[in-house]
Order: sequence, then structure tokens, then C-alpha cells
Amino acid sequence: MKCILLCAGYATRLFPLTQNFPKALLEVGGRAILDYTLDEVNSINEIDHIYLVTNAKYTPHFEEWAKSKNNIKPITVFNDGTTNNDDRLGAIGDMQFTIEKAGIDDDILVLATDNLFTFKLKDFVEFYKTKNAPSVCVREEDDINLLKRVGVAKLDEDMRIVDFVEKPAEPQSKYAVYAEYIYPKNVLPMIKTYLEEGNSCDAPGNLVAYMYKRLPTYAYAFNGVCYDVGTHEALAQVNEIYKQGK
Repeated sequence: MKCILLCAGYATRLFPLTQNFPKALLEVGGRAILDYTLDEVNSINEIDHIYLVTNAKYTPHFEEWAKSKNNIKPITVFNDGTTNNDDRLGAIGDMQFTIEKAGIDDDILVLATDNLFTFKLKDFVEFYKTKNAPSVCVREEDDINLLKRVGVAKLDEDMRIVDFVEKPAEPQSKYAVYAEYIYPKNVLPMIKTYLEEGNSCDAPGNLVAYMYKRLPTYAYAFNGVCYDVGTHEALAQVNEIYKQGK
């Protein structure tokens, strides 16, 4: 299994903090956000290579970070060649870019790197191994306003996705989908097909919405919290939580 870390977004809501510095390397609780994710990836025996995809602006920062880690699993940093928010490839475009650039022919674990989560990725991988099909992470949420801002999945008794809507005006389920995905190698060609058909290259949840209609796609309901650090207020709140060691 290969891991793809999505780090090519420009995080415009966090300007000026992220104008010349990547959001994933901002510190929370005295550590880079990305360091917490790396800990979890390193715990997964099946992962044998980590690919980090970023833009031309942030590439030097991530190359320096990767070099400083001397990580137990190899980390390769890819520059997708974009320089601003207007010419970005989008999350799904960056997934395909990485698959082609690295010549990946394995299952992939795809992670957004602007979240901090408290569940164990190893448990997600174990769930995936029971399904051997596209799998996503979900959490039951009671906050209707939060559900309107994320992807929302309806599930059957086997945790198979039977409906999915990105940012629904009227959520039909409490299962919020978070940006942690596993795709088996046999479905990787579908990502290229998805893009060639002219579908949105941005929010990775759009790929889930495409896949569940074409083949069985499952949801792993995690126990824990997933913090979005997309705004100055959210970053400050999460920093306070981590400083208190909660």
C-alpha cells in the first residue's frame, strides 16, 4: 500500500499565515500539523512508501521537512507545477498526478493534511481489509450546520454507502465524511476516467460520490474527533485544545 498526502492547496482562508508557508506545517501544540498525520501513517505496516504532493510555492518547505524527518518509511515530495489558487490541479487532480508520476500500482491511502484526527489509521486499514473495496472515514455528527459544510453519506447495515451528497442543503444522514480514503489498486484507472469525463477535480468527496454509484463503497465509522483547521479561529481553538493536552 502507498500513502498519498495531499498538500497542494493554497489555504487562502488562512492568509497571511499561509501566503508563503504551507498550512500542513503550521504548528499545533508545538508540532507541525503534518507530524501528527505522519505518526499515524508510520504505524501502518502495509505502507511502504509515502508520496507528498504539493505546489511549486511550497515545495522547498516540504522537501526540507521530509529531509529533517529521516523517516522510517521513505517520503518522496512531488511538485505539481502550480503556483496559485487559480491554476491548482485540485485534490483529485493531484491524486492522479501522483499515481502517474510515481507509477503506483498498489492500493492507496489518501489523506488530506489540513485535519487533525484522534482515531487510529491502523483501525481504518483493518476495516478496509475486510471489504477490499473503496473505503472512506465517517463520523456521526449531531451538528446540522457542520453536516451542511461536509460530504454526508447514507449507509446500509453493512456500512455500504447508498447515497452521498457533498455539502447538502438538507442532510439526510448524520454520517459526515472526512478526508481519509483507501482505494484498491484495481479501481485506480477509474480516477483517470472520472477526470477525463470532465468531473470536478477539486473536493475529494466528489470522487466518492462518483464511485459509490458504480461499485460497492464502504464507510468506516471512527471513534474520535477530526478537527478542521481551515480558519484562523479554528486554528486558535485547536491550538488551545492541544496545549491543554486534551
